[in-house]
Amino acid sequence: MEAAAQWLAGYDEQLARTAANAKAADENLRRVSGSAASPRGEVSVRVGPSGALEAIELTPAARALEAEQLARLILATAQQAQRSIGAQVVEIMTEYLGDGAALDFVKRNTPAAAGVEEGPDDEDDYFANPRVVVR
Repeated sequence: MEAAAQWLAGYDEQLARTAANAKAADENLRRVSGSAASPRGEVSVRVGPSGALEAIELTPAARALEAEQLARLILATAQQAQRSIGAQVVEIMTEYLGDGAALDFVKRNTPAAAGVEEGPDDEDDYFANPRVVVR
């Protein structure tokens, strides 16, 4: 009978720890935010914990862009901020979940980490917005 009481007490402790960890993870995830700016600074965005846009700022230099170029630049900048959020979410959840299937699920359902190449650049975009490398 005492073994069952000990098991139940241990189970109650485990549930309390799990609930506390879930609450802490929720609080940490609510504070996550991301921001990004386009390479030449025409566009800046801020996204909230869910990755939804909270703010977009355009500098006067954005007026020099064609509408289609500006739209692509806003989208790319927002995606960069969302990848930042994804990296933060994975970092937070690693602390609570550790390696395993649950963390793999989180990783599969968040934007790829910033700096990870997602494929070759569009050739037309390359010539319309050439990158400048300074050494």
